[in-house]
Amino acid sequence: MNDREVADYLLANPEFFAEHAELLASVRLANPHGKAAVSLQERQMDMLREKNKHLERRLAELLRYGHENDSIASKFGRWTTRVMAERDPGALPRTISGGLRDVFDVPQAALRVWEVSGPYSQADFTRQVGEEVRIFANSLATPYCGANTGFEAAQWLTPAVSAVAGESAASGEGAAANGNGTESIALIALRDPEASNDAAAFGLLVMGSPDPRRFHDGMATDFLTQIGALASAALSRLLPR
Repeated sequence: MNDREVADYLLANPEFFAEHAELLASVRLANPHGKAAVSLQERQMDMLREKNKHLERRLAELLRYGHENDSIASKFGRWTTRVMAERDPGALPRTISGGLRDVFDVPQAALRVWEVSGPYSQADFTRQVGEEVRIFANSLATPYCGANTGFEAAQWLTPAVSAVAGESAASGEGAAANGNGTESIALIALRDPEASNDAAAFGLLVMGSPDPRRFHDGMATDFLTQIGALASAALSRLLPR
């Protein structure tokens, strides 16, 4: 009889140890911590303690994520209030990007809108929009987060001033490589809130940081999607009707 057959027999006959309880006290198992052999009961206790430690770590992790989400939700509420309170449509781009910097502590933020109605056609937020930017914005079904690999839209961002940027500049990297110290970036297409996700974009929201870990390709984008949706709804006031 091999190990598998013994295991199958015990699984099929759970009453075995009830009928032979004396065996439990005599069974000795190897101790995973390198000590002398321990009894079955002691080994089970060790396994339960390890399982409890794992559950405690998992619970602590979930609580941390919960606190982080609560903080982000609170900031999102403050930013939304600021955007909704802006009565001048022409000031909305500045209010949106400035609010992201102030409320969310984003080092760099900017946006551009195109095909706007006549009164806004010469505004600052319509400049530096090449065909490549428009094509890229149209291709974004979800926010892009990751390294700044020389995106044209990154040129809209003002140089970031931070300890990370200073360290990068001192080492000949970061600011020198990207021009404005933007190492990581988030790009969100702006679309008519009443249109489908594959509709043509009318703008692009850009956030950047000198910290290469601030926006990374593995991060959740739920809140960024909400930011894009609200910004799109607000900025749709600039479009021809």
